Amino acid sequence: MAIAMVTAAVEQTPTIDEPVYVGAVVVYLEQHSLRYNPEHPPLGKLIIATGLAFADARLDSAFVGDQTQLGRHVLYESGNDPGRLMLLARLPMIVLTLLFGLVVLKFAGDLVGRVGGLAALALYAFSPDVIAHGSLAALDVPAAGFLLTSTWLLWRARRRPVLYLPLAGLALGASLATKMSALAAVPALLFLVALSIRHARRLAPDRTARLLGLVTAAAASVMLIAVAVVWASYLAVDPQLRWETPADLPAVHGLRALVDWLPLPEPYRDGMRVQFGFEDRVWGGFLFGRHYLGSLWHYLPAALLVKTPLGALALWLAGAAVMVSVHRLRPAAPYVLVPTAVLLAAAMSGNRDLGVRYAIFVPMFLAVAAAGVVAVRRRWAHVAVAALVIFAAVSSLRTFPYYLPYSNEAFGGPAKTHQSLHDSNVDWGQDLGRLAEHLRQRYPGERMWLVYKGSGLPSYYGIDAANPLTVSPDQVHGLLVVSDSSIAKADDRLAALIAGSTPIDEVGHSITIYRRP
Repeated sequence: MAIAMVTAAVEQTPTIDEPVYVGAVVVYLEQHSLRYNPEHPPLGKLIIATGLAFADARLDSAFVGDQTQLGRHVLYESGNDPGRLMLLARLPMIVLTLLFGLVVLKFAGDLVGRVGGLAALALYAFSPDVIAHGSLAALDVPAAGFLLTSTWLLWRARRRPVLYLPLAGLALGASLATKMSALAAVPALLFLVALSIRHARRLAPDRTARLLGLVTAAAASVMLIAVAVVWASYLAVDPQLRWETPADLPAVHGLRALVDWLPLPEPYRDGMRVQFGFEDRVWGGFLFGRHYLGSLWHYLPAALLVKTPLGALALWLAGAAVMVSVHRLRPAAPYVLVPTAVLLAAAMSGNRDLGVRYAIFVPMFLAVAAAGVVAVRRRWAHVAVAALVIFAAVSSLRTFPYYLPYSNEAFGGPAKTHQSLHDSNVDWGQDLGRLAEHLRQRYPGERMWLVYKGSGLPSYYGIDAANPLTVSPDQVHGLLVVSDSSIAKADDRLAALIAGSTPIDEVGHSITIYRRP
């Protein structure tokens, strides 16, 4: 897994979101300002900062612009080496993703023993989605991993609550301080606090009042610690917490207005308002060859079906069934399955059908659930687990090093993913550097037209191309290079250009090269 992630980190150019985070981190380090990227709390970016602290990145103190312009300025306009900056930003996330693998190992091992722990770790380590997003300077994997860690610690709190409940609060706080979407898991984790206290105390029925008091105190303590972690993450950036509320924040009404009552820093609450504004926008989606506006409730389950190895899918389902049916595993079912279900329901209700990264917690939690199959005391069960793990591993290895566009064999593999999905499932701008090398080797000196969806700067990588959408179609001749996400959402003009061209090549399963006569 480490080899796969480091290889991806070295070979891939910046994805769409990464420059925003890198730019915000440079401002954190140099100016101790929270003004950029307020829609995400600081902790994940502070983890990125542990790598960028060694980059000696330069930033023009007179720069003025939004966070997207900031990212491009830092990477391409300030004399920095974007490849070195991105690698240093990605390495801390790679280390953290590997550490979360140890949580999967220990969690599953606590439930079903060493063999189950190794099976769960194998599913996690070969998960194409975890590898893909764990190798990026992004926030989805750390937020999900901290929630998994908190859940595991709550499971251990059944025996030693005094030790593990505070640690669970720290992990929950780390997740909340990384992505605001983790707030959806808070009720589920407080429910698990109650289960752990109830098991730890095992009080007689006539002591119900005391048990209720203990549960309330434990839940309050966990939340107090979690909130403290969120505050600490903001104060680590700016000890004076200087913050000016942006003038263009959307108004909130109804239940959303409760955000003003949360005991969290003002920039966190304002960041939630920004997220509400994103949710109120109409986004474009793409599923199974159909481009649509808005969102589909079944988008994430369908995308997971495409992008999960078939062996892992089979073990997820079998493991979940075993957890609710085998007596000795039934107490663990709420700890593994309830957070997964709550988070998935919350993600499915969102308005952005842009990728399985919004459900990256699923392969983490369900790797633990899959280990439950080992608890079936039949020889065939162990043979089936081994066979399915190997099947999943082989499927993952076959996509190396192109993990972002992975899809399983039932949907044609990575080369066909763009026919079913788009955006961060396939083409997130990661292959601009590979495209430049490919063009130099195979098509030197040819006239080129480029429609690129991403945050990279084509000219920096030596790509001399014009935009075919700015001229008359009869002027477009030669190579037409189009990002697959742009193909999925092509308007009439681009669709006509593509229809009059012949596909001749592809790069990284995310960019298609056409020849237009």
